[in-house]
Amino acid sequence: MEKIIRIGMDTSKHVFQLHGVTAAEEPLLRKALRRKEMIAFFTALPPTEVAIEACGASHHWARLLGSLGHEVKLIPPQYSKPYVKRGKNDAADAEALCEAMSRPTMRFVPVKSAEQQAGLMLMKVRDRLIRNRTQLANAIRGHAAEFGLTAAKGMAHIVPLLERIATDETLPLLARELFALQQGELARLEVEIATLDARLKAWHHADECSRRLVEIPAVGPIIAALLTMKTPAPELFRSGRDFAAWIGLTPRDHSTAGKARLGVITRAGGEALRSALVVGATALLQHVRAGRSPHASPWLLDLLKRKPPKLAAIALANKTARIAWKLMVTGERYQPRSAPRSMVAPIAIAA
Repeated sequence: MEKIIRIGMDTSKHVFQLHGVTAAEEPLLRKALRRKEMIAFFTALPPTEVAIEACGASHHWARLLGSLGHEVKLIPPQYSKPYVKRGKNDAADAEALCEAMSRPTMRFVPVKSAEQQAGLMLMKVRDRLIRNRTQLANAIRGHAAEFGLTAAKGMAHIVPLLERIATDETLPLLARELFALQQGELARLEVEIATLDARLKAWHHADECSRRLVEIPAVGPIIAALLTMKTPAPELFRSGRDFAAWIGLTPRDHSTAGKARLGVITRAGGEALRSALVVGATALLQHVRAGRSPHASPWLLDLLKRKPPKLAAIALANKTARIAWKLMVTGERYQPRSAPRSMVAPIAIAA
């Protein structure tokens, strides 16, 4: 009997579609398995290559099948989609994964360990709590405005607003009770966020690479931790530009006939890391524009004079990503190159 050399597996919650081929590229396996049948099937199967579409649960299955002796490769969905033939179903997706894996230039997603996923979960839970806090603060402002009560912008003004409401006898008792309920919810969110911030700082201080990355201007503990957690393996990228392109900070290319057409950034990769780098760059630019930053290099000052602030922030985030890649690959420490002191002064910025 011919041997299966490659299997494409389309995953879901309960049903897994398999498509396997022989060395002659002849389909030999077309089978749908229930979740409880998966382990028994792959335990009895000789070691082979298995392609899975990269998704939330794919790293778990990759670790599990890898422990059974199989070589698992995760393929980004956008790279397997061109190999889907007419129609869209589980069998077609599994066949497309099997075909895409055979391409010599195919790019694969490194499998994350359980510890890496736990670290990323810490980031995601923290982000969700911050969004909940923002949503709650906006709701409090909206309800207070209905009674003619307003406060200045910022989270720091929400608690004073609630204290004013608690002592305002002109408001109905029911409204004050509901505001008190929301105040308690806000206090619980603050405690939970502070707890996760402490866990994140402890993780950052315990990781040697993260401690080196935080020395880069525009990189704080959160960005350094994100870079360390989300980067699969710096050595997989040929250059800093490839790393910035993986994050989505390079221009979209739509060139033809020898004419270059570059558009907005691609926004590929994880949004959390990209947005964090841009926020960090924006914060640094604000200090540079006010003349309060020692990191005002001639390149950055010239960029600010020629480009709008938002475009300059994207360019700085791109450069920060390239520097971070270099430090992660070589293990070196950041060596600052600041502008002469006479250049560090408030400058006029294009609108």
